[in-house]
Amino acid sequence: MESEDEILSKLRDAVVNLDIEGIQEVCREAIEAGMPAYRAVTDGMAKGMDVVGEKYEKGEYFLAELIMAGETMKEGMKILEPHLKGSEVKKIGKVVIGTVRGGLHDIGKKHSCTLLEAAGFEAVDLGVDVPPEKFVEAVKQNKPDIVGMSALLTTTMIEMENVIKALKESGLRDKVKIIIGGAPITQEYAEKIGADAAAKDAVEGV
Repeated sequence: MESEDEILSKLRDAVVNLDIEGIQEVCREAIEAGMPAYRAVTDGMAKGMDVVGEKYEKGEYFLAELIMAGETMKEGMKILEPHLKGSEVKKIGKVVIGTVRGGLHDIGKKHSCTLLEAAGFEAVDLGVDVPPEKFVEAVKQNKPDIVGMSALLTTTMIEMENVIKALKESGLRDKVKIIIGGAPITQEYAEKIGADAAAKDAVEGV
């Protein structure tokens, strides 16, 4: 029988090597060995995502690998989720995320959701072309810690400011941190419109 450390290494490596075919087998092994499911997630697969993030930062992995790593982790979660007791894996925070009004690009945002969930956040995906009032409604309903906004075009960037204004008018702005992202976004722009942070990609966003 393999030791827990060996199984955790295999889980980590399966994510790093994008082994979407083999990850479920290793997750089953972890459960059969009596390992708590939350450990398989936090000390195994999540550690693999950390390595993937580092490889991405160094330019060894690209967007395709990041997406594959997220999908690999999702496959593993299908096996582990039934064994997770509600209290075991504490979510580290809740994020409401959407592409602002006028924007129809979904890839970066979807990818952010995958990585956020892999990192232990609960992600509420509002989809694309989201008007300010829908962001406000989602904050009221979900009481998130963070609001994430994505825009791929300079023409839709202005909508981010409209969302922040709407949150201010509703008295909700001070209850959340706001992170904006997308190709044209800079830290300067974030400061100008009153967001808390800007991210150049999903990894930095997480």
